[in-house]
Amino acid sequence: MDSPTGKTQSAWLTELMTDTETPSRTVAVLGTGIMGAAMARNLARSGHAVRVWNRTPAKAEPLAAEPGVHVSGTPAEAVRDADVVLTMLYDGDAVREVMREAAPALRAGAAWVQSTTAGVDAIRELGSQADELGLVFFDAPVLGTRQPAEAGQLLVLAAGPAEHRAAVEPVLDAVGARTVWTGEEGGAGSATRLKLVANSWVLAVTNATGEVLALAQALGVDPQNFFDAIEGGPLDMGYLRAKSALILNDGLTPASFAVSTAAKDARLIVEAGERNGVRLDVAAASAERFRRAVEQGHGDEDMAAAYFASFEEKEKEQQ
Repeated sequence: MDSPTGKTQSAWLTELMTDTETPSRTVAVLGTGIMGAAMARNLARSGHAVRVWNRTPAKAEPLAAEPGVHVSGTPAEAVRDADVVLTMLYDGDAVREVMREAAPALRAGAAWVQSTTAGVDAIRELGSQADELGLVFFDAPVLGTRQPAEAGQLLVLAAGPAEHRAAVEPVLDAVGARTVWTGEEGGAGSATRLKLVANSWVLAVTNATGEVLALAQALGVDPQNFFDAIEGGPLDMGYLRAKSALILNDGLTPASFAVSTAAKDARLIVEAGERNGVRLDVAAASAERFRRAVEQGHGDEDMAAAYFASFEEKEKEQQ
């Protein structure tokens, strides 16, 4: 498929890869939540021309104050003539729909950096959609929350064709401290699979932290005594202390990673295990705790707010 300028996909990407004097790109960022907004800012600060779009315009409008960022009214407006399209939306269904809306304006041969945590099946479907649209597909989820995202220190897990990576590396470098390449074919989902494995650990530790504090409260134990007991040993973790501080110091908003998003990711992890013959009891319990926390009204708070799921029965009794 030819680009609007008449160049073939391969020729156009080769031009991008060999353009060492001007490594900047025109990047469309579709989705400006916690992660997408931070990524857009860092892309602009790295010298890229950035166009952003969000389904809820109010979430994108603050980015208009950033030099180099243009807020677009539609996905098609955002992607027009873009070298790279970066999607950071809620789930695979949202990505599929938004890219369908953007399709008429997509530049054939552009690179699609898909950073939404979408699940194994969804990433394969999105890879097929990229082929239909004439895009070069990169499966590129990220590890990190609000603070590393804002600092441009995310860990990017990426899969995509080696011969086209130079076209997207300036973009990945702008949002992340490091990129780990996991495979040659983005649609195969090797980066997404690694992201699910990593997230299974993160979500388990988050819920274990909440349960430790809930049990301490129930038993009349000062949490500090627990921290003193494990200090400096193999059971001590910076992440445990960070999430505990959010709960103990009423720091759950603004969220670094929201409960509702964690609930979605937990469901994807459980589903991946089931489809591959693995029973993930801890992940299933995590998904249930996040679900209860959302029902209790904590969906927009930091995922550490799953702590409150420990007190569901007590809350019901008091109502």
